[in-house]
Amino acid sequence: MKTLVFAGRNFKELLRDPLSYIFCLGFPVIMLTVMTVINKSIPPEANMTIFSIENLSSGMSVFGMAFIMLFTALQISKDRCGAFLTRLYASPMKPYEFIIGYTIPIMIIAVVQCIITYTASYIVSLIIGNAISISGIFVSSLVLIPSEIMFIGFGLLFGSIFNDKSAPALCSIVISLSCILGGIWLDVESLSGGLKKICQVLPFWHAVRTGRMSLNNTYDGFGESMLIVCIYAVVIYLVSITVFRIKMKNDQK
Repeated sequence: MKTLVFAGRNFKELLRDPLSYIFCLGFPVIMLTVMTVINKSIPPEANMTIFSIENLSSGMSVFGMAFIMLFTALQISKDRCGAFLTRLYASPMKPYEFIIGYTIPIMIIAVVQCIITYTASYIVSLIIGNAISISGIFVSSLVLIPSEIMFIGFGLLFGSIFNDKSAPALCSIVISLSCILGGIWLDVESLSGGLKKICQVLPFWHAVRTGRMSLNNTYDGFGESMLIVCIYAVVIYLVSITVFRIKMKNDQK
């Protein structure tokens, strides 16, 4: 019960911040629209498919998750720097209960964000005459849940380590990396050499790839990418709990 009360408090804090509506819910939809307009201006002979709606929609969903990471880190770092958590440490709550209390409301926002992005993608696909599959949208939304957990884990980790001034800067780096190396703006499949290997080692490309595959019902190599995302999600989330526990003990001294 105390974990749910704490989660409710965090959910209200997120809803009070107008930037969460702009960046978590509005910005991915705006970028989806802008990139669709850009794609319409690219001649067909260029064979540029990275910005087509069936590829762009999953990329925008993952792009929005990167901002979820940012707001997760800000929420925790502000609570730590404002001594709010220090006062709560006197309660009988355990470290994992604090982590769950932060995760629940952010996960709700991440799911809503994904639904909004895919709904906007479907509307855009109808307008341009290339409707994407509703069943594919449903499957892709479920497939992206491990990616959402992974980005939330990054936010929990950064918020536990850094203060509210340093955490956003580091999250901005990860956001940029997820866009470039995740294949949202870059066709990773056409690359070769070291850069492609880096993309394949990091989880961002695999997160975008699983979303695109499930949306388009093409599953060649899906299992490998899904496994990589799940491993990153579990490891990062467990590390964030460990770091939070260490920080909690240090703050209590």
